[in-house]
Amino acid sequence: MDKASLRKPPWLKVRLPSGEGYRYIRQILHKEGLHTVCEEANCPNIGECYNQRTATFLILGDTCTRKCKFCNIKGGVPSPPDPDEPEKIARIVRLIGLKHVVITSVTRDDLHDGGAEAFVNTIQAIRRENKNSTIEVLIPDFRKSLKALDRVIEARPEIINHNIETVPRLYKIVRPGASYNYSLGIFRHVKEHSSSILTKSGIIVGLGESKDEVLEVMKDLRKNRCDILTIGQYLSPGKMHLPVSRFYYPEEFEELRIRGLEMGFIHIESGPLVRSSYHAAIQAEEAGIT
Repeated sequence: MDKASLRKPPWLKVRLPSGEGYRYIRQILHKEGLHTVCEEANCPNIGECYNQRTATFLILGDTCTRKCKFCNIKGGVPSPPDPDEPEKIARIVRLIGLKHVVITSVTRDDLHDGGAEAFVNTIQAIRRENKNSTIEVLIPDFRKSLKALDRVIEARPEIINHNIETVPRLYKIVRPGASYNYSLGIFRHVKEHSSSILTKSGIIVGLGESKDEVLEVMKDLRKNRCDILTIGQYLSPGKMHLPVSRFYYPEEFEELRIRGLEMGFIHIESGPLVRSSYHAAIQAEEAGIT
């Protein structure tokens, strides 16, 4: 069978998002002109998460300067950063009553620091308005600048997440412009500067990797002091994106979860519909930071 014609198995079918919580979150985000990765990346869990009053804020606009062929976020020339965005997000966090806040961004190679200062400003704004909220940041590689990364570490989020995404053999295809070894080094660098900050990463499977390659990536992550891991199924956003190589069975995700726990990860969220921020608040609670 042609890879492009692979049909989604029944365990990947989800209901269209609906519900009072879903409508409420969408309404207030759109009113403030804010973005979430939930919407921009067409996350299959958006209905569930919005109805639980959780969302992953996407800062620095909705346009990415890289064109990774697995991602549904649009590429192109971004607009200038909104200087009021950190305060807007802080107000929404208070309004929704978020206990655990997840902040991510598009990749902004057009900015001298890759967008690090925007993360710092957002963390500080949330702290001022929401003293009891914990913060998780899902960061890009900041143009491979450790100085920019240090600025985010100094802002002291409880969790720093950076997705490794795939196996090194597929990096040139899946993550052009990124470096597997540099991404691995982010976790060790964070821990060397602040051992109390939890580190987290994510892998998507079904891009042509072997299971043994996935396990090797997991070992590499642990060697570089990554604490939490998410593993989910790749779903192709469209014809212009990479095709799905194969669909993993739920039992395979459970096997990867068990193997990861044996490697020493504090927590592993592994399943067909898992995305990087899925059940992030539960992960934070189980890790003892909320």
